Amino acid sequence: MPCLYITTNVNLDGFKTDPFYSEVTKAVASIVGRPENLVMVVLKGSIEIVFGGNKEAAAYAEIVSMGGITKQVKRQLISTVGSILHTHFSIHPSRFIFKVFDINSLPLPSKL
Repeated sequence: MPCLYITTNVNLDGFKTDPFYSEVTKAVASIVGRPENLVMVVLKGSIEIVFGGNKEAAAYAEIVSMGGITKQVKRQLISTVGSILHTHFSIHPSRFIFKVFDINSLPLPSKL
C-alpha cells in the first residue's frame, strides 16, 4: 500500500485537484505494481518552502511503500511524479525533491 505525501509552497486555491489526484494515483499504482484502490495520496499546499534561496514554486514529496521499490521503479517514480507536478502546478522538476522509502528494506527486528 503506497502512500505518496506531497507538500508544496504553491497556493492550491482555485486549482482543480481531482485531475491531479486521479493522474498521480494511476501513475503510482502502475509504476509500483499495486491496485489503485490501495494507493493513498496526500497533498498540502501553501507550505513555506525556500529552495535554492528563493520561494519560487517548489515541492517536497515522499512515498512509503511495502515492497515494489527497485532502483528502476524509484527513477520512474521521481520522473513521473515530477512531470505531473510540473503539468498541474507549474513546479519545475529541478525544484522538486522526492524521498522514496520501502519499509520492506528495513532490517528485521532482533529476536532478543
